[in-house]
Amino acid sequence: ADGIRGLGVAHLVEHRGEFPRGVRCGTADGSDSSGDILDTVRTLEFGQTLLERLEDVLPLVGAALLARLEQLVERLAQLVQLRRETGMLVATEVATRRHVEEALEAGIDILWIGARTSANPFAVQEISDALKESGADVAVLVKNPVNPDLELWIGALERIYNAGIRRLGAIHRGFSFYGKSIYRNPPQWHIPIELHRRLPDLPIVCDPSHMGGKRELIAPLSQQALDMKFTGLMIECHCSPDEAWSDKNQQITPEIFKIILSSLVLRNSEQNTESLQALRQQIDRIDTELLDLYNKRMQVSREIGKYKKEHSMPVVQENRYDDLIKSRVSAAVQMGMSADFMKTVLQAIHEESVRQQIEILNQN
Repeated sequence: ADGIRGLGVAHLVEHRGEFPRGVRCGTADGSDSSGDILDTVRTLEFGQTLLERLEDVLPLVGAALLARLEQLVERLAQLVQLRRETGMLVATEVATRRHVEEALEAGIDILWIGARTSANPFAVQEISDALKESGADVAVLVKNPVNPDLELWIGALERIYNAGIRRLGAIHRGFSFYGKSIYRNPPQWHIPIELHRRLPDLPIVCDPSHMGGKRELIAPLSQQALDMKFTGLMIECHCSPDEAWSDKNQQITPEIFKIILSSLVLRNSEQNTESLQALRQQIDRIDTELLDLYNKRMQVSREIGKYKKEHSMPVVQENRYDDLIKSRVSAAVQMGMSADFMKTVLQAIHEESVRQQIEILNQN
């Protein structure tokens, strides 16, 4: 992580200006034919970046694999043709050494590594080796792994950096989960926020299409991303979304794409914040008070641990914990806080209480 801490937007945009802050990216995704791709791109405004996601990420076997590799070369040629026609920069997803070699030979401007690939260190290393051997000066974006693992994400970025790539960025597309959600891949914003905290100069692009999984979620997720100072957006477009071969529910027409872009608001990050100082001081005081309260609560938990040890009682009392969660979450909701937020807070407090009580039980 220290090695790529100094990366900035300038490294990614060096010579070509690929990703200025507030960049707007359209993708022609799931297209059935070269005609679909051309129709989609011609409808997009010139000067925007086309990101064409080829469907080569998932492993295929036998003749299907050979057919995919042949299609890969054909699609790369289509992308280069689009660049000549429109002046747009073009990008594609790579998952293997062969993908990298073919993309670089075709002269693709930007490569990105998908979520399933970034979750596999061996696959990322294969791509890194191919990039290093090529000596190419190409921009590379790394999507977050499918599972919410920040260290794995940073590890993938480090591998690409160690291959000599300096125009490097990340793509946040949400994370897989167990349970119900309005999102296909819930954002879990705290993970990219922590990535930015550790690597403040690393450009991070948001992919609201995969994150939401629904067309109607693209606009609000895009605005959320820009409000959190993401470098740009990666949005899937298709001339006829309902006829797309994959992910049709999360794709929009170029016309809707333009409407969404025109509705987005870029906040002024240079605004004077002196008027916020008093409020921030209040937050600091409240946080100090919270820490003191947490400390007092843990002292009580340790006393409970001593009692449980003396009476040979188990640490976890399921009924008590269930009642606590229900009552506290209900009260929090009535105060205007989200149930998920309060559950997360209570679970963290409970885990620390359990840890301290187990510590008491294990003392001689």
